[in-house]
Amino acid sequence: MGFGERWIKWIEWCISTVKFSILINGSPSGVFQRSRGLRQGDPLSPYLFVIVMKVFSCLLGKTISGGFLSGWRVRGRSGEGILISHLLFADDKLVFCEESLDQMTYLSWLLMWFEACSGLKINLKKNELIPMGRVHDIEDLALELGCKVGSLPSCYLGLLREPPSNQWLCEMVLKSDFKKGLQCGRDGIFQKGGRLILIRNTLSSIPIYFMSLFYLPRKVRLRLEKIQRDFLWGGRALVQKSHFVRWNLVCLEKRKGGLGVRNLALMNITLLNKWNWCFANEKEAF
Repeated sequence: MGFGERWIKWIEWCISTVKFSILINGSPSGVFQRSRGLRQGDPLSPYLFVIVMKVFSCLLGKTISGGFLSGWRVRGRSGEGILISHLLFADDKLVFCEESLDQMTYLSWLLMWFEACSGLKINLKKNELIPMGRVHDIEDLALELGCKVGSLPSCYLGLLREPPSNQWLCEMVLKSDFKKGLQCGRDGIFQKGGRLILIRNTLSSIPIYFMSLFYLPRKVRLRLEKIQRDFLWGGRALVQKSHFVRWNLVCLEKRKGGLGVRNLALMNITLLNKWNWCFANEKEAF
């Protein structure tokens, strides 16, 4: 028995031997054994996902090598580049192919084979067929695959798949996330110290994912900073009260007399320059 088979057997043993007990009025009501699946948040879930997605990757690799799917070739600095058939991250998957009815048929067959191999059921209602450029028969292709038609810009892992050319769209996405972050605090609970912790740990961290890939427009940055200022001095209701300290002083380090809040402009420049450093030093990286 190989290492992979022993690993699968060990995971199967961990799943099949789990027992549960429900507390009723503070007392356990008995023990029962589960029949299938894992509880939400189980530490074994990532391992199972990797093993199952390995099957999906192998099926796609065989399909590409057989000429049934084309994939997408990324050109590098020199040479032929690299052929990408799919991208996997967490529970999101991207599959690249040509706008061909035959390739849609092959892809639908591949998904059926994956269902048969893994025992999973693919919900095609959650899938989208997103055209790159002008595709005349996109409705027929989506019908063949059994999914709906999407369009750009769309979100992948909570981020737009292309740089937002519309400043209003960029602002709306980030401001909505900021308002969700404010829900962490309740009216009347936090004093200024608590609100400062929420700003440093939550509000200042929300746009990092966006700023690591896109340039944050100055107008949008100023409005996000205004939300932080109003929350710091006025509470969750964002009441405009007197600001006792200038915001550039608030963003200084504590040892320099500030409060340690992140400077969004400086953070944006730093995160984008990280890619310049990687491009210059990691020439063989994907």
